[in-house]
Parts: sequence; structure tokens; C-alpha cells
Amino acid sequence: MSEHPAFSRDHAALLHTLAQAPRLLLIQDLDGVCMGLVRDPLTRQLDRGYIQAARQLDGSFYVLTNGEHIGSRGVNAIVEQAFVPPEHPREQGFYLPGLAAGGVQLQDRHGRVSHPGVSEAELRFLAGVPVRATRFLTSLLANAPFHLDPHEIPALVGTTVLDNPASPTLNLNALHARLAPAPERYGHLQQAAGDFMQELLDEARAEGLGDAFFVHYAPNLGRDGQGQERMKPADTQQAGTTDFQFMLKGAVKEVGVLVILNHYYHRHTGHWPLGEHFNARQAPRDPHALLQLARTCLDPALMPHLVGVGDTVASAPHIDEDGTTAWLRGGSDRGFLLLVQQLGQAMGSPATTVYIDSSGGEVRRPGIDPAALERASDAPWDALAGITDADDPLRLDVLFTGGHGEYVAFFRELAQRRSVHGGG
Repeated sequence: MSEHPAFSRDHAALLHTLAQAPRLLLIQDLDGVCMGLVRDPLTRQLDRGYIQAARQLDGSFYVLTNGEHIGSRGVNAIVEQAFVPPEHPREQGFYLPGLAAGGVQLQDRHGRVSHPGVSEAELRFLAGVPVRATRFLTSLLANAPFHLDPHEIPALVGTTVLDNPASPTLNLNALHARLAPAPERYGHLQQAAGDFMQELLDEARAEGLGDAFFVHYAPNLGRDGQGQERMKPADTQQAGTTDFQFMLKGAVKEVGVLVILNHYYHRHTGHWPLGEHFNARQAPRDPHALLQLARTCLDPALMPHLVGVGDTVASAPHIDEDGTTAWLRGGSDRGFLLLVQQLGQAMGSPATTVYIDSSGGEVRRPGIDPAALERASDAPWDALAGITDADDPLRLDVLFTGGHGEYVAFFRELAQRRSVHGGG
């Protein structure tokens, strides 16, 4: 068993450290981190003070999300809701800068969006997925074993099919709530959604786009021997995999960390250490190769205090055929948080992983019991069952057990302190 540090909840100490850091780069997920997890993405809201704080941290803050900036369910629309005319976030630079769609959708704070490395043929295929998904789901829910009322199906499908331009998604949260009295039917729905995504991959292959896409499950249980993500089945306590995202290959968050670092170095030095046009589609997909690329190209003397903030990390025991227990570790934030940790070790620079407990939202997922965490000081991972384990290579340095509201207050105070100190 590896030694595992205690999970800190000393937010004051972290605040002091980051406020004083001469160089800071905070890379942050969105859903569940700075806004609550909800069944219907159209009901999401962002705190106006959080948006202003992100603007204050310009140059030291980037988002990294599997959601999108644009489209009917994009985060830009949520930002716009926080402003009252004649205010306009585009001119004032209040959009959230960084990478969306797993790393292939780049935006600056003025809302200028691009998809580096993505072809027109790939975007056209993606554009057709929401229509296909709507037909699939409408037919599925009308027939056995669901037989839902025809009058309720359109609203449920409208909530479930996310027409994201670069990562069309089936978000099953509303259907999980609807099917709660019959959990076996939700399990059937999960499997059907996975089968539908495989059909899309087969169609893309037939159109000559065989290496263009992959399916991202959120949350997931890591990858199998073929490198495919494992779906997390639902049980009586948790919804398991709720998001089935049809994504562009290369759109994985750990790659996005290097893309963001490339922009950070250029912002502060005028030099692109990884090349001006470096993007997620060009980067190596192997985590060890990513780390080696950073070691080769990034000047350690200019490395900022790197902070990764996420809320989706999973760990579950699995009994092998020989009776031994193995751990299946996944979660869409795991890879990028682990790379943040490894970059700090490799570059000899400070790095902090921050975990936000998003279990208090509308989506059922493992949470942290603060009282249990206090009682289990000698084995703190026991209080994070389903999230991490004693042998997990990923350390979660700082925990926000109070969820996104607690983190947003911290974030706003950090921005205020760095603006006073003139941090970069």
C-alpha cells in the first residue's frame, strides 16, 4: 500500500499560497465545480462574481471542460445571462477562456472560438449526430421495456440530447430520475445508449473517418485492454455513467493541459514552446509521451504554480476471476489532474490538485462525508469511497466538501487578493 497524504481542507493556507505565487496557472473544469450539477443543462447558472473573478485572473486562469463554449447548451449562453444590457461580455472580455469539447474547442475571453486541427468533414458528421440521437431515443422510449407516455417523450428527449457542435451528447440524468422506480430499465437504457454510440463509430468508419472519433463515458471506470473507456453501471445508490459523448479523438483533458501551458508561456514570454499551431489533435495520446514532451519543451524556470480543479474522479473495486481485487479508476477529470501532479514532480515546481464534492447537486454520485473524514484520519481514503483509494496514484491535495458554492467563494477571494498583489 502506498503512502497517501491526508486530504487537506485548509483553504486559508491554499489561498495564501496561491495569492502570493509569482506565477500561477489555474486549470479548472466547469460543471460541478463552479456551478451545480443539474439534470437539465439549460437550467445551469453562473455566479456573476465568479465571472468577474475569472476576468480578474486573466492570464492565470483557463477552463478545461468536456462541455462546450458555444451552441444552445454552451457555457457562453450562461455567461450572457449574468449580464444586463447594455453590458456585453464580448466587448468587455467576460467569456471564460480555455478549452472545451475535451480540448478541441479553443476560446479567448472575448468569445473568439476556433477548432484547431478539426476538419470540415469531421464537423459535418458531428452536426448530424443530434438528429440521429433524437430519432433513436424517441423510438426507444416509446417501445418495450419503457412504453413511456407519448406526450412526455419529446420533453425528455429534448433534455437528453445535447446538440453540442463538437461533442454531441446523450445526458441521461433526466431519464435516470424518470426511471428511478424501475432501475433495471435504466440499466437497459445505459446499454442501448452505448450501442447507439458504437453504431455512430461504425458509420464514421464507413465514411472514411475511422480514426476521427471516440466515445467518452462520464463518469467511467477507466480503460480496458483495447484502450476503450469502461461504462460505469448504475446501482441502487448511484446513476453510474450518465453522459455518453461522441467526441473527436485527441479530445482528452490531459492533452488540453499542454495546449493551455503553450498559451500560458506565449502570453508571458512571447514564445510558443510547443509551436504556434500546437493543438490537441497533434499531441501524443500516451500520458508518458505527454509528460516527456513537457520536459523537453517547457522551461522549468518559467513553470507556474499549476493548479488543477475538478469534480469527476472515480475508483471502484473489481474482483478478478482468480479472486484478487483490482481497482478500476476513471472519471473525466482524473487524467488532467494526474498530469498536473506529475508535471509538478517532473519540473520541480509547485502543483496542486483540488477536488470539489459535487454530490450535492441533482446528479447522484459518490460524495464525501466531512465527519467521516475527520474520524478516519488514519485512513482518510475510506471517507472517499467511490472516488479514490489507498493505492491511487492520483493524490487529491485539497478538498472542497461544501461543493461549488464553497469553491466559488474561494475563487472570488483569490482573484481579489491577486489583483491587490499584482500576481501574474
